[in-house]
Amino acid sequence: MNRRIGQPPETGRRYTLRPGAYAVLPRHEAVLLTCQTDGEPDLQLPGGGIDPGESPLQALHREVFEETGWHIAHPRRLGAFRRFVYMPEYSMWAEKLCHIYVAHPTFQISDPTEPNHEVVWMSPDAAASTLGNDGDRLFLTRYFARPGP
Repeated sequence: MNRRIGQPPETGRRYTLRPGAYAVLPRHEAVLLTCQTDGEPDLQLPGGGIDPGESPLQALHREVFEETGWHIAHPRRLGAFRRFVYMPEYSMWAEKLCHIYVAHPTFQISDPTEPNHEVVWMSPDAAASTLGNDGDRLFLTRYFARPGP
């Protein structure tokens, strides 16, 4: 069972299930994040929706590259959470099922290919207080609170 984060679903509202894959990407005492810059800036774990026929890991690699330009290696699943939100870019109410991984950013090939995304490197403490949703903050904080390597 996946923990619900944020507001409960509204009674009588129809939600479309939208699974996604997202990553905590630590490197050299910092974490790689993405900032969506259309509208109010929104700092997020890199990742996004899983397309039909795509596995969560395929989506993770694709989305991280689109949003950051970075390749990743050795993804490992940390868990999942659900949140119920309105997605204005799709004009729909969604039940987002967010699969969270940790992976190692290996090298940057390009700037983000996804429009209105910027790469942000930040300390884990600063990221934990700045990320745009409670689920991202929870998994980032849990990952960096673990005992040493």
